[in-house]
Amino acid sequence: MMKSGFAKVLKNMGDNRSTRRSSSESGREPDQSPLKVPFIIGVAGGTASGKTTVCDMIIAHLRDQRVVLVNQLKKVGEYNFDHPDAFDTEVLLSCMEKLKRGSVATIPNYDFKTHKSVEPGRQVNPADVIILEGILVLHDSRVRDLMNMKIFVDTDSDVRLGRRLRRDTVERGRNVENVLDQYAKFVKPSFDEFILPSMKYADVIIPRGADNEVAIDLIVQHIRTKLGQHDLCKFYSNVFVIYSTFQIRGMHTLVRDAKTTKHDFVFYADRLIRLVVEHGLGHLPFNEKQITTPTGSVYTGVVFCERLCGVSIIRSGESMENALRACCKGIKIGKILIHRDSNAGTQELIYEKLPKDISTRHVLLLDPVLASGNSAVKAVSVLVGKGVPESNIIFLNLIASPEGIHAMCKKYPKVKIVTSEIDRGLNKEMSVIPGMGEFGDRYFGTATKRPPPT
Repeated sequence: MMKSGFAKVLKNMGDNRSTRRSSSESGREPDQSPLKVPFIIGVAGGTASGKTTVCDMIIAHLRDQRVVLVNQLKKVGEYNFDHPDAFDTEVLLSCMEKLKRGSVATIPNYDFKTHKSVEPGRQVNPADVIILEGILVLHDSRVRDLMNMKIFVDTDSDVRLGRRLRRDTVERGRNVENVLDQYAKFVKPSFDEFILPSMKYADVIIPRGADNEVAIDLIVQHIRTKLGQHDLCKFYSNVFVIYSTFQIRGMHTLVRDAKTTKHDFVFYADRLIRLVVEHGLGHLPFNEKQITTPTGSVYTGVVFCERLCGVSIIRSGESMENALRACCKGIKIGKILIHRDSNAGTQELIYEKLPKDISTRHVLLLDPVLASGNSAVKAVSVLVGKGVPESNIIFLNLIASPEGIHAMCKKYPKVKIVTSEIDRGLNKEMSVIPGMGEFGDRYFGTATKRPPPT
């Protein structure tokens, strides 16, 4: 099942399985190109729940990415492998830090038959995706904080016991009585006390493990989306880029083309704005609600918060008002006008008209282009000054520059930023590159025609 906010890879603390290698570890030279910040996935679950199989399936789907899988690290001599004390979390954190920096890490090997560390350890190269897999990978908050996605594999206890019996007797040469005794004394109590409670930290829960192909496909799709996004989405958890399709890329091509007519520019800009607005609404708080359909059946749906308003930054932001009204019937919309003194580098509030009760509302702030971020920061400061909680503001735009995102996230890290594309940067005139020109002039048809060259 998916939990709300599903919108967040090394295999960390594992059982007796040896870790597998990605293509970057299997003999070929690692790619020497600059390494991006890795996308880290934690995969937890009870013993024999199918964690490793789930990881293998994710890796198989991501065969065009550099993926590394590392087991949770055991402490030498520990017998109760299902207790948090049996794992060497400090070494794991040290290895993860090296991999995040783009350095090679040495992962200790553990022999479950002799209960000893095997030298030499395994060398692990940096990767695009790191999968941390183990029964207690979600137990320690320091390890959880490393993860971009947390998965819990939830499998029936009888199925897990059957798998463990088969594995320990066939692969490890133990007798049935010994396995059942260990399960009763250590495995089940530790599962109830430590492993099961960690499920509450998961972003995604996979019932039936590897048999749930639909859930795994959704996870892989989400990972691909995140990997395809700008690196800023990995640095800032409050930045969201809508999933790019050929249709969206096609509309961007038209609105960015200097030769596109005003009529076509407005038409395709409106379509893009509608998509951004609808995506932004998905970040509002909601409650489940059961309704009865015309067939007499019960449907469990959701209702979003009713305390909502829009605020457009004049004048480009006004182009987004129609889409917001189309999505939210009767919504109140306020306005903010900010004067930018390019010479002094200051922002001055010229005009504001906002709902009197705006401090009690969630606010959708509208401006199609986030350039330097100065006007946006000023607008947010006005809203915060009116008593709007920072976390209640969602800033919607079509394109954003890295500089603008840095400025916003540095000043207001709790404001959500929803955009359809992050561009390369700003030029000397502080215009977004490649950008789409002066949006307001193109949308409202007020661009001044330049005289022909002499």
